[in-house]
Amino acid sequence: MIIPAFVCPLIPLAIKRAGLKIKLCDINQNDFDFNPGLLRKICAEDKDILAILAVHLGGIPAELETISEIAKKDNIFLIEDCAQSLGAEYQDKKTGSFGEFAFFSLCRGKGLTIYEGGLAITNKPEYSWLLDTYARKAIPRSRLSETLKILELPAYSLFYRPQLFWFAFRLPQIFWQMLKNPVKAMGEYFDIDFPIHKVSGFRESLGYLFFNQLDENIQQQRQKTADYLAALGGIPGIKPLVESARTKASYPYLTLVFEDAGKRNRALKLFQNSGLGISQIYLAAITDYPYLKNIVPDTDCPHARSLAERTITLSTSKFLKETDLKNIIHQLKKL
Repeated sequence: MIIPAFVCPLIPLAIKRAGLKIKLCDINQNDFDFNPGLLRKICAEDKDILAILAVHLGGIPAELETISEIAKKDNIFLIEDCAQSLGAEYQDKKTGSFGEFAFFSLCRGKGLTIYEGGLAITNKPEYSWLLDTYARKAIPRSRLSETLKILELPAYSLFYRPQLFWFAFRLPQIFWQMLKNPVKAMGEYFDIDFPIHKVSGFRESLGYLFFNQLDENIQQQRQKTADYLAALGGIPGIKPLVESARTKASYPYLTLVFEDAGKRNRALKLFQNSGLGISQIYLAAITDYPYLKNIVPDTDCPHARSLAERTITLSTSKFLKETDLKNIIHQLKKL
């Protein structure tokens, strides 16, 4: 299975757990999309590819037309990772409706969240029974785990805002940094035996309840992104990653790419105790996580490594006030 070299560490663990092997494809020099020439080369050279995973990182739709064309040529499944792109659009169609399969995250930090959980879909009726059968037979119920998730929901609602976010994110991060474990400090350490259980009807009902607010939330995120872009446009040394002309991004955050990695690091340090949600997407290219060495093949991926070293994310949370936004912009301009 082909995945991009800049992706969530849970992805290779899930692929390994499914009994599949991973092929890495580097991304473009200045965005998160597959390098199309390299993707074509991998598919041409290896005839055992089952699927290509298109990842809509940062809510920005991947170049699905190109990826789909490559997949169809070699009879390869296209799977969409819509964990960060619920509600985003590619050529006036929602992400998740192009590939044979797609999955979405409803985990904390996403626009529509039930604290933890997600869903998988297919646009092929002949495959829907596979998803239903797997969900019924292989995913257990856990009353204890589900009760804990329900209890964590109000705490999440309280702490996921600038005034208290420091306690929820930065405090644990300081602990792991003191132990010299940057992967756990970023919350990016996962076990191959990560737990899976069915979402309760209660949390499903919450998802349905807030689904009607999705378009409004996306519009708020897009407005905050527009405010960032208007204020930061033209500043030398940084480049925002934005949607293309034929896409509509959901922007759960805005990514800035710094020309200079040292200045990126200074920006992270400047905001690390602010509670304003300034962070990184992922700590490193997927090849550079020590605990994944036996799962992810050692592959040259200079573009993924470069972006990992030069990017920060700016929060578009509805809890971010106008004064917070102005403070972020002011500090970035000063830097």
